[in-house]
Amino acid sequence: MNAAPKSATVALVQMSCVEEAAPNVEKAISRIGEAAQRGANIVCLQELFAGPYPCQKEDHAQFARAEPIPGPTSERLAAAAREHAVAVIGSIFERRAAGVYHNTAIVFDADGATAGVYRKMHIPDDPLYYEKFYFTPGDLGFQSFPTRFGRAGVCVCWDQWFPEGARLTALTGAEILFYPTAIGWIPGEKDIYGASQHSAWETMMRSHAIANGVFVAAPNRVGREGEVEFWGASFICDPYGNVLARGAHDQEEIVMAECDLSLIDTARTHWPFLRDRRIDAYGNLTRRFLD
Repeated sequence: MNAAPKSATVALVQMSCVEEAAPNVEKAISRIGEAAQRGANIVCLQELFAGPYPCQKEDHAQFARAEPIPGPTSERLAAAAREHAVAVIGSIFERRAAGVYHNTAIVFDADGATAGVYRKMHIPDDPLYYEKFYFTPGDLGFQSFPTRFGRAGVCVCWDQWFPEGARLTALTGAEILFYPTAIGWIPGEKDIYGASQHSAWETMMRSHAIANGVFVAAPNRVGREGEVEFWGASFICDPYGNVLARGAHDQEEIVMAECDLSLIDTARTHWPFLRDRRIDAYGNLTRRFLD
């Protein structure tokens, strides 16, 4: 039996998107190859990378962007993973059946085989983020998936605000928790709230890394689409919450960092949060509110 990998080099593809799907997919495939040439082992793309973020308004025409899994885009990602011998995580607008659509992430191992599928569990409904119109909540639960380079847990964007999702994913054995993301500033808010909003987003995920003793990696898109200015700043942090690499707010790039997976055991034995959990006392977490 091969020994478990002691480190993995993670790459996050931060890119802008245009209206037509094909150029976005070609750009992503090219970035996967570039990341592999630079030594990446696992490459994660941003949320719904094959097109502009579709949920800024409720528009039935946007459902035409969805595709089945397996389908053309997932097959391109599998081929790229196989060609470059890297694990790839891609986020796709999934058409599961007539009237049933999901915001879905797929993990491909380095041989192109599907390691696992995750459907976004938490679905937002905010100004310019009308996802409840488009996406059925995920029904596959919180999971992680074995790859040649480590066990990858995947949640998607709005999931990143929920400590329960991070904890349950970590409890499945995730070593690196990936959050494909599409988040940015909406009109009239950036000057007053922009820095605070970005800080809250990053701080929340860094806290997941600390509380669960895992690496966290969040690729975000960049550029203006419609009314939203996506704030980029894709980042990778270690189990202590230290940021290992961070992208710019305003440019495309590949954000990379080496993740020493042996640090997970070190963090968890020095900060034994998993050991000291009072699992006998948490039953009320399944209630909406304690009236």
